[in-house]
This record gives sequence, C-alpha cells and structure tokens, in this order.
Amino acid sequence: MADSSFDIVSKVDKQEAANALNQAQKEIEQRYDFKGVGAEIDWSGEKILMKANSEERVKAVLDVFQSKLVKRGISLKSLKTGEPYPSGKEYRIESELKQGIEQPDAKKISAIIREQGPKSVKANIQGDELRVVSKSRDDLQEVMELLRSSNLDVDLQFVNYR
Repeated sequence: MADSSFDIVSKVDKQEAANALNQAQKEIEQRYDFKGVGAEIDWSGEKILMKANSEERVKAVLDVFQSKLVKRGISLKSLKTGEPYPSGKEYRIESELKQGIEQPDAKKISAIIREQGPKSVKANIQGDELRVVSKSRDDLQEVMELLRSSNLDVDLQFVNYR
C-alpha cells in the first residue's frame, strides 16, 4: 500500500484579509469615538498601516481590525504587529500578515512530530511548508491532533490529505 501524506502550511486568504480591512475602515469612519482623531487604516504595500493622533486611539484601531479578522476566520497568530510609534503629530502601528512557516518554527514542529508523534511518521521541511508522511492514516490523524493541541505561535492548516 502507498504512503499517505498531508502538508502543513500557514497561509492567509488575502481576499478575506482585504474584506476585514474594508469592514474595519467602515467602522472607524462611522464610530463616534473615532471622530476628529485622524484614525485611519489602510494597506501600505504588503503591510497594513494604522494611524491616529494618540497611542490609545491607534491601539483602538488595531483592536477593531483584529475583531474583524477573527470574524472572518483569520487567526490572530498570522498577524505580526509592531509597537505604536510617533510619526510627526500622529501615532502609527504597522502590521503584516505572515505567510508560510518560518524555518525555526518548521524545525520546532518537526521536532514535536519526531518526539511525541507515532514512530512511523516522517516530517520533511519543504521551503515554507512541511510534508508529513506515514503508511497509516490513523497516525496522520494523530499528528494533526497533536499539533492542534500544542501551543504554537503559528496558525497551521492541514492540506493535500491523501
């Protein structure tokens, strides 16, 4: 019998992220507590730039955006957010959506599978994703549960299960 496998990836649906950003923009334009504070959120190349005239207000803009991401099914683990910093008369926060699994995280995941997973399972790092292979589909299911229950800093999806 052929080996079964699946891939572990960390991807964000760009369209869903854009929809969340648009919803956040609309809410910021309409909310009374954001009137007259210069609150904005928009794309800045690949990053997301939030602006307001005080540190508290820019953090509130980030909070609105995060709530919209969660409602659209995007994990906050895939949002990398910087600290608020002053820029002229306003405060800014830059955020970016993490795509792919970085090398240190991939090694950590691979180590978890090796140490705690079934012995028949092999994990190979392939660029920014991992391929997990085993003869037994039950072992692969066990690995998925193991990774879901481990507290990792990466939002994982399991794809190409065959």
